[in-house]
Amino acid sequence: MSLQAEIKEILGQLGIQENNQGASTGANWLTSTGAQIASVSPVDAQVIAHVTMATPDQYNQVIEKAQAAFVEWRKVPAPKRGEVVRQLAERIRFYKEPLGKLVSYEMGKSLQEGLGEVQEMIDICDFAVGLSRQLYGLTMHSERPNHRMYEQYHPLGIVGIISAFNFPVAVWNWNTALAWVCGDVCVWKPSEKTPLTAIACQRIAQEVFAANDVPEGVSGLVIGDGEIGKLMANDPRVPLVSATGSTRMGKSVGAAVGQRLGRSLLELGGNNAIIITPSADLKMVVPGAVFGAVGTAGQRCTSTRRLIIHESVFDKVRDALSAAYKQLRIGNPLDQNNHVGPLIDQDAVNNYLTAIDAAQKEGGKVIVEGGVLTGEGYESGCYVKPCIIEAENHFAIVQHETFAPILYIMKYSGGIENAIALQNGVPQGLSSAIMTNDLKESEAFLSAAGSDCGIANVNIGTSGAEIGGAFGGEKETGGGRESGSDAWKVYMRRQTNTINYSDSLPLAQGIKFDL
Repeated sequence: MSLQAEIKEILGQLGIQENNQGASTGANWLTSTGAQIASVSPVDAQVIAHVTMATPDQYNQVIEKAQAAFVEWRKVPAPKRGEVVRQLAERIRFYKEPLGKLVSYEMGKSLQEGLGEVQEMIDICDFAVGLSRQLYGLTMHSERPNHRMYEQYHPLGIVGIISAFNFPVAVWNWNTALAWVCGDVCVWKPSEKTPLTAIACQRIAQEVFAANDVPEGVSGLVIGDGEIGKLMANDPRVPLVSATGSTRMGKSVGAAVGQRLGRSLLELGGNNAIIITPSADLKMVVPGAVFGAVGTAGQRCTSTRRLIIHESVFDKVRDALSAAYKQLRIGNPLDQNNHVGPLIDQDAVNNYLTAIDAAQKEGGKVIVEGGVLTGEGYESGCYVKPCIIEAENHFAIVQHETFAPILYIMKYSGGIENAIALQNGVPQGLSSAIMTNDLKESEAFLSAAGSDCGIANVNIGTSGAEIGGAFGGEKETGGGRESGSDAWKVYMRRQTNTINYSDSLPLAQGIKFDL
């Protein structure tokens, strides 16, 4: 079967048509008068399908339906909401292969990474099912006689989700699975660069919701440009906006939400580094650094951007990386023999070329040459060569996150504190790692005086946390946390309760107020 025939079959399985509406309240797809966009695959530059984007009017309809749904959904017992999410996981398992292939084809990541992203959806649903019976509060002792205090968590309302193209389905589900078991309803604005995977997710969720009589509006979808995102950020009907994307976008969303005293959960840029110490095991360094730098063509927020290498092992690490890069196979991400797929679009290619040029102008030395690939199999113009540049941490371009497979390598001398200073010396604070067999170095890296990132790893790369851990970072990464641990609390409102079971009304702090 040809690739195009296979994609056509997948679209049919996922309920995606040649022309699709971009707004839905669940089972109902709204007729939009917005602009029509084409989803174009970076794999081969083929138009996959078209979507009519939502207008402000459709956005408002989706929000109103979500408001009405929340009134009913919050009354459903949390374990029953968890059961719905459990069934969603089962349905996603059923669609894992076609959805994973669509992620790969529409976004450009390797098939294994596409399937892995869908597996993340399944895993977070499984996590949320257990969570639905563990939305714990606290009981406290009162200073007043015959009183009891406790605190509890209640559903918050509408959760607005703004997601990016690089993880087009997992980030949605990180938010929805937790929000739904917490009793919230969700309205999703996906990236307009990957609209079809969003439509597929909405249709899968709706299969489950229909079977469980979930109110229309619990899962809303609005596909649109930045204007729809602005509406959501400024909408007082949306108490929480969870936004994933660039730091520039996040600052805009955070300011708008903050202006109305709403809540924002921001997952923004990363500029992630691996520190390589003299005791590091090269057998672990090379695969960890290479996969971190070139996986998803460097378009992960947790992609490895910098290697901070002790001067005593710098030459050895540089040469080992150069040798590994020569073995990389670049091409169609659906072909599992290839390691690196395309960038998302021409803008990303231009940013990649600009960054290489800027690094060289600042004094960077190209170790492994970059460039755009042409010829058979590269017709989209989005395939680029992973590049290694010897640079200094203070270079302006090194301080900036470029969503592309560019790896900056730099030396450090002296103790681990010098490497940590370089690692922390960027505006972003998402993920970090150290490669060492020295216990003192690893503990220093994990200490209060160590990495200032939300994720700090030892002897693995700058990958994100597993589902069970909270994911997110500090500084210009935004400070938000999603997924595991107690990240669920951001989706709920906290309430403290005091109960008087006596026949009198004593006041706190011994205050007397006799009438």
